[in-house]
Amino acid sequence: MPLLEGTLFEARGIQKRFGARVVLENITLKIEAGSVHGIMGPNGAGKTTCFHVLTGFHAPDAGQIVFDGKDITGLKPHAIARLGVSRSFQIMNLFDDTVVIENVMLALPAFRAISGNPLRESFSDRQLIDAALAVLDQVNLGGRAWDNAKSLSYGDRRVLEIAVALAAEPRILFLDEPTAGLGAEATRALAALIRKLRQRYTICLIEHDMRFLFNLADRISVVHWGQVIAEGTPAELRANKWVARSALGEVA
Repeated sequence: MPLLEGTLFEARGIQKRFGARVVLENITLKIEAGSVHGIMGPNGAGKTTCFHVLTGFHAPDAGQIVFDGKDITGLKPHAIARLGVSRSFQIMNLFDDTVVIENVMLALPAFRAISGNPLRESFSDRQLIDAALAVLDQVNLGGRAWDNAKSLSYGDRRVLEIAVALAAEPRILFLDEPTAGLGAEATRALAALIRKLRQRYTICLIEHDMRFLFNLADRISVVHWGQVIAEGTPAELRANKWVARSALGEVA
């Protein structure tokens, strides 16, 4: 599936507060189709809240969110997902008491269209099984399809969560701290996977591992105090005076 060029996803002046606390003050960013766009910043900067707003889990108090030219501001998560926006979460949300393939099948659009007893019917539907296997093959988990989900290593469970997000057939994939808790080998494997997936999907990721992010992203938005205080390519951010003066400078 070839990726189109141009801006695919855009946030314009997003604001969000919880009571008297302003979390997002003026978030503006553009994500280009076919790119890997990173979001980084210190703890408490508003990064995850930003993801929640962009994907419909929180409604913004002001501003506009546009996906593929369509205003999606304030839409519910399921409505945004149907348009082609999918995401993972900081805390994994998998069904451990099932097999790996079932986690993916439950997220397939064709599964949600089944009436009656969808789970029983899905395991007799070869097309659904093949669709789920195709998703697992994308993330190199096809060989573990019929294993119990809880038997996977922590790194493979992170990858399975990405597979669940991909099962929704997105055009853009939001990943929230995908390397959290991973060792060096699993982090390298995840980087290779993201390079593979970017051939088919636009990707936006929040990441605390700056080396990981700088090696993968085409552009990076630096969020602090609820605002985007710097944005550019990894090379541009390395030359940014604010980044150079901050703790991010050593990594950059």
